[in-house]
Amino acid sequence: MCRVADLMSALGGVLFVCQPVFGAETAVWPMFRGSQALLGASPAELSEPLELAWTFKTAGPVKSSAALDGTRVFVGSDDANVYALAADKGRQLWAFKTGDAVEATPLVLEGVVYAGSADGFLYALDQVTGALKWKYKTEGKIAGGANWFRLPGAPSARIVVGSYDNSVHCVDASTGKAVWTCETSNFINGTPAVADGKIIFGGCDGDLHVVDGANGKVLRSVEAGGYIPGSPAVKGTRAFVGHYGSQVLCADIATGEVVWRSKEHNAPFFSSPAVADSSLVIGGRGKRVFCLACADGKELWTFTTNGDVDSSPVVCGQKVVFGSSDGRLYVVSLAAGKQLWSYDIGKALTASPAVGKGLLVLGSEDGVVYAFRSKKKR
Repeated sequence: MCRVADLMSALGGVLFVCQPVFGAETAVWPMFRGSQALLGASPAELSEPLELAWTFKTAGPVKSSAALDGTRVFVGSDDANVYALAADKGRQLWAFKTGDAVEATPLVLEGVVYAGSADGFLYALDQVTGALKWKYKTEGKIAGGANWFRLPGAPSARIVVGSYDNSVHCVDASTGKAVWTCETSNFINGTPAVADGKIIFGGCDGDLHVVDGANGKVLRSVEAGGYIPGSPAVKGTRAFVGHYGSQVLCADIATGEVVWRSKEHNAPFFSSPAVADSSLVIGGRGKRVFCLACADGKELWTFTTNGDVDSSPVVCGQKVVFGSSDGRLYVVSLAAGKQLWSYDIGKALTASPAVGKGLLVLGSEDGVVYAFRSKKKR
């Protein structure tokens, strides 16, 4: 059931205004997976070998993925803080203390940083100073990042976020007031995708839900075959997502039909897929990363690590970057899955990389945020 709280009904049924497509020179990665459709693709080029540019130590494991605005890095920590760091050298610019661990990836939009916490609140913070603008209470922890959309003619954007209160919440970006709430029957762990006027998300109820962004009404639900801890990637009318039933699913969000299911891989998927032109890459808990054809789910290659891969891969041109619980950061070729470079951090990497022009940022369960750059030629 969906509750409508503060909705201008005259705007129902229109398309969203979406974030512009990345330019070739962009240094930004403003949210989880980089864009509203959660494609996990960056136009930035990675030239290996990479070298460690800086580190920043927090007081708890860093499971949050980072967001980049070109000059700053925003990231959460299990020490309950949201941090803003200078992108050049990693010095702390500000920190905001929440009531519990911050695993959710921050969203950076129009001068504001939106970050959820395990204390159940979504916080809106000034991008420059970290000052609190508002906070919105849910009835469960927030583990996934927020997303956004704007209805044409609306005075402000809308923020959407999932919670362990079994709901996706839509709030006004300016005021933090509820617009609508869409209830499901179990936890929502991932980030909702936004595409073509729709909010697309999976949950621990085992369904992929397609919701009308204007009013929060469920348009259709697709049975996945296992609970969905990660986030879907949406390209055109197709949504791609892994689930706990050890499969990757492709569904048509316009019709609700299942386009294909991959073969079972004997281990669940907690990672979210990255989608390239004709293939997708996703990590699995069977110590492998898979590349599948977008058209039919055919397995193109696998790459084996020494630990589970909950870290969601990022595609950068013809390369793929991801972390593993074996403590290594990997760069492999998109075409064949051949290892090109790796770096041994030594502690589990469950966060997903953030990649902007000239900078790759990844947190570790050792409590450190690591930033890498392409090694300068001497």
